[in-house]
Amino acid sequence: MRTTRVAAAALLAAAALTLTACGGESAKPGSVTQIAGGQNNAKAATVLDRPFNKPELVLTDTTGKPWNLREQTKGQPTLIYFGYTHCPDVCPLTMSNIAVAKKALPKADQDNLRVVFVTTDPERDTPESLDSWLKAQDPSFIGLTGDFAAIQAAARTLGIGIEAATKDANGDVVSMHGAQVIAFSPKTDEGYVLYGEGTTVDDYTKDLPKLVKGETP
Repeated sequence: MRTTRVAAAALLAAAALTLTACGGESAKPGSVTQIAGGQNNAKAATVLDRPFNKPELVLTDTTGKPWNLREQTKGQPTLIYFGYTHCPDVCPLTMSNIAVAKKALPKADQDNLRVVFVTTDPERDTPESLDSWLKAQDPSFIGLTGDFAAIQAAARTLGIGIEAATKDANGDVVSMHGAQVIAFSPKTDEGYVLYGEGTTVDDYTKDLPKLVKGETP
């Protein structure tokens, strides 16, 4: 199993790194603080010695209703990812990998697993557009949109840097964001495992049976 162990404090204290926009453009160096881990080493799972607390975050789900992250994932294995639906590469690939791996779980574990996609582009990602996009991945996936400042603050508590969407020289809207997936334990409700954008279907398929039980992959 490809696993490494680090302290969450070390990740949060990492130097400001360059964020990559979906599509390949890069932000200015030092513009956003992003955690280091899972992307530049050979490990899929980064196990945190000091897990992250689950953010206090209430946003709008794909039905247009308020959705409380802490309350509505309490005691359940949860994967959280920050991205946006207009992303041409990293975001859909990440969600697709998780969707495929999830299907290998027993039905009861599939039903218990919560996969939460929080948009980094709330101006364009309405509840309706999120619903349509996520249904193409897995109808059970939870999509959340709302106030960008609240989303950015929640992401930062997990060491994930995101920037407000901007337009590039061609007029295309670009959303810069960290590409980590955080796994929260059903035993403690803490984020104890991190995955980088290079995580494969096979990696998730091997690890999900343990993650749904709150075990270390």
